[in-house]
Amino acid sequence: MILNLQRISIWLAMLLPFYVGAQSSVRIDRMRCEYLLNPEGIDERLPRLSWVLQANDPKAFGQRQRAYRIMVAESEKALTDGIAAAWDSGWINSDQTNQIQYRGKALESDRTYFWKVCVKDENQKISAWSKVAHWSTGLFNRQDWTAKWIGTGDLKDQKNQDAKNLPDPWFRKTFDLKKKPVRAMIFVASVGYHNLYVNGEKVGNGVLAPSVSDHSKRARYVAYDISAQLKSGSNTVALWLGTSWSLFSSYRTSDKPLAPIVIAQADIYDSNQPGAMPYLRIQTDKSWKTAPSPNSLIGRWETGQMGGELWEADKENKKWNLSEYEVSDWKQALEYQPRLMLTAQMVEPNRLARHLKPVSIETRADGVYRVDMGMNFAGWTKIKLSGEPGQRIDMLFSEREGQDMTFNIRNACILGKDGKGTFENRFNYSSGRWITIKGLKEKPKLSDIEGWVVTTAYESAATFSSSDSLQNWIYEKTRWNFENLSLGGYVVDCPQRERLGYGGDAHATSETGMFNYQLGAFYTSWMEDWRDVQGTKSMDELNYGGHADEGILPHTAPTYQGGGGPAWGGIVVVLPWLMYQQEGDERVLEKNFNLIKKWLAFLDSHTKDNLMQRFGGPWDFLGDWLWPNATAEGMNNDKPENICFNNAYRVYNLRTAAKIARVLKHEEDAKQWENQADAAAKAIQAKYFNPSDESYADGSMGNLAVALLAEIPPPPLREAVMKRLEKEILVNRKGHIHAGITGGALLFKLLRNEGRDDLIYSMTSQTSYPGWGYMKANGATSLWEMWEKDLAGHSMLHSSFLYPGAWYINGMSGIRKETESKGFKEFVVRPPLLKAAQLTWSKAGYESNVGTIKTEWRREKGQLFLKVVVPPNSSATIYFPAEDASKIKCSSSWAKAVGTKNGYSLFKVPAGAYTFSGKESI
Repeated sequence: MILNLQRISIWLAMLLPFYVGAQSSVRIDRMRCEYLLNPEGIDERLPRLSWVLQANDPKAFGQRQRAYRIMVAESEKALTDGIAAAWDSGWINSDQTNQIQYRGKALESDRTYFWKVCVKDENQKISAWSKVAHWSTGLFNRQDWTAKWIGTGDLKDQKNQDAKNLPDPWFRKTFDLKKKPVRAMIFVASVGYHNLYVNGEKVGNGVLAPSVSDHSKRARYVAYDISAQLKSGSNTVALWLGTSWSLFSSYRTSDKPLAPIVIAQADIYDSNQPGAMPYLRIQTDKSWKTAPSPNSLIGRWETGQMGGELWEADKENKKWNLSEYEVSDWKQALEYQPRLMLTAQMVEPNRLARHLKPVSIETRADGVYRVDMGMNFAGWTKIKLSGEPGQRIDMLFSEREGQDMTFNIRNACILGKDGKGTFENRFNYSSGRWITIKGLKEKPKLSDIEGWVVTTAYESAATFSSSDSLQNWIYEKTRWNFENLSLGGYVVDCPQRERLGYGGDAHATSETGMFNYQLGAFYTSWMEDWRDVQGTKSMDELNYGGHADEGILPHTAPTYQGGGGPAWGGIVVVLPWLMYQQEGDERVLEKNFNLIKKWLAFLDSHTKDNLMQRFGGPWDFLGDWLWPNATAEGMNNDKPENICFNNAYRVYNLRTAAKIARVLKHEEDAKQWENQADAAAKAIQAKYFNPSDESYADGSMGNLAVALLAEIPPPPLREAVMKRLEKEILVNRKGHIHAGITGGALLFKLLRNEGRDDLIYSMTSQTSYPGWGYMKANGATSLWEMWEKDLAGHSMLHSSFLYPGAWYINGMSGIRKETESKGFKEFVVRPPLLKAAQLTWSKAGYESNVGTIKTEWRREKGQLFLKVVVPPNSSATIYFPAEDASKIKCSSSWAKAVGTKNGYSLFKVPAGAYTFSGKESI
């Protein structure tokens, strides 16, 4: 009887949330672990869990979370039965929904953990339980790995551009199972890309795995669940490696070959019960067999020589990864002992995203076929080919209509004995709009050619449209470029020439990225790369990655190479702070605090009389970069305007770092950096300020913007300096932008902060040189590296000028953060002060860390109508551009007028949907 009562009480406890859930105002959605949806094989011992709330009644108001309860178990059934052996948080009185750290029993390697959550709403009513989500753990300790690194023993002749002498190798292992396993997770790390196959089936839909990392120090493993592909009887696990990053000179070390290598390990379980032991381990070692594949790299995987792939159709073998295929003529793999950290890939895989079909095929007089894909893109192609048996067909990629090939990007196919072959990418990607096909005897069909953008598989976070077609075009192209450039877990500067992860270019892309995509995992991973490369030189051309001052940073991560300046390394201060503001992520501040501290100490070592002195070689002290006509004017490393820019940027770094230190309660560091910033600001003001026209150094937009962001002008002068910047834009430059990558990014950030949407609109609405409209007028399908169209050697798909992408959400749509609070629990909606002749309507949605924020405003017959959706568990301050609140109508009494500011009437609103209307003051 007692046992039955216990069972009844358990069932009542389980059913209660479902019963009261129907009365709760909210339900749970978008559950994530470490920013990822049901991640596999993560090696975070204290993972963080997050969710957002959805309103059960979209017409209701004030929905909030007052408490939450998380349950974690090692089986889904246990959770269903109400048993949380790993962790039951109990009821926690908190409105927190993000970055909640797991606090249960110690996690074990190679296990799956299931979790669910319910909450109490604003009336203490309990929601229904969420759906069950999960994460699985990787291998926490190096001793967990018993597998060996393996390779072929073959090396590439780097002088041979054709690269047929080093095919992308196949590896395989066959074994028997008595029965189909219940659980089998394989962990695969490779230097170079890899594909995994089990019994002939490719596992996972990711491509170009793993994410790029510093292979002089680290290899990231990817976890694959292969239980569905394994069967009783004979099984074959196979790996296909792509040469790619294994050849990159910055990653060359004496402990591994200049060729692809791999390590893989899987434990096979016949039980999912907690504590179950594996009955078989599959691991790479010298017993694996290897053979060359029909695929090989073209090029050297260095700047300007990324090349492409060569496919030899006559060597195609569709049975190579099946158990029944005879491999007696394959050779044994060789074992290696590289000194590499093995850590989990904690970012989404690459994926094939937007699908492209050609728009036309031109037949040229020389017998060559010219394919127009309609868009300049970075990704994969699949092309069906036919001709003479054994004939080589070359496919050259170009960004420019007048050139057959740009940046040596090309692919090739040697046709089979039947005169046919299908080329498709596997371990490289191409970039361009036009494909010149040489060697074909007959014109291909449009249906024979396909393309796909390759990008990291993060989720979109925003939508935007407006009455201005040029602004819509710029928004679409900033997103297009970002998606084409953010592959491999970091942002490449360009996908054809360099593929480097520049810190300066990160300034131009990171806020655009954060306001348009879910990038928490992406930027967390990239910051790990920056920690890896610290303390190593960048521009010593004979020794990339050579050891130097422990605080120094190369200008790119994880790639080392390339030029830059203080604003390139300074991204390690700015990016964590942006993540904290956007996501409420304190851990990213903690993990990177020593990186920040050492970086600022490095800058201190090059400072005299509170001013930073020029350091490094000719490419190590860039300030702004690629402003209009920059190539003609030169890098200006040693000019006063460049010294001024970099010194002001150092102050911006110091002030940002002090805010980080305050959050982490490192008070002494905060005080030190604040004092240094103040002293440096006074020195800059004394040396570079021009009192005759309230400018700095050369009076450029970049110098004015960074000085204002860094709070260089004394408070009485700030308004005058802002007026000088306004004059520079509207009068001196006739409304055009005159800044480059770093200067432009800082300029747009400043103007967004100041609410100067009018100045941003002026620069983005110009159709003559220089500007985004000039690119559109000249037929661009992607945004260029430089403002100029016809300069040879520059990329037409680049990260340089993506910074307007943040403004469309953060400015034109009005979704803003006025405070430095964590995430968007409290936010602002402030329509821009633009005239009706400029813009009549705008509509946007943003998936913030508290849920979906929506804004829509339009002008009709002299009236402004503003619609706002505030997600549950958040509140907003609405800025309506009219000073008399009594004349502003609102659809709900939940909106409370709280005063006026800068021509706006302010209203405080809790969660809910609102419509405001009235006559504008502007």
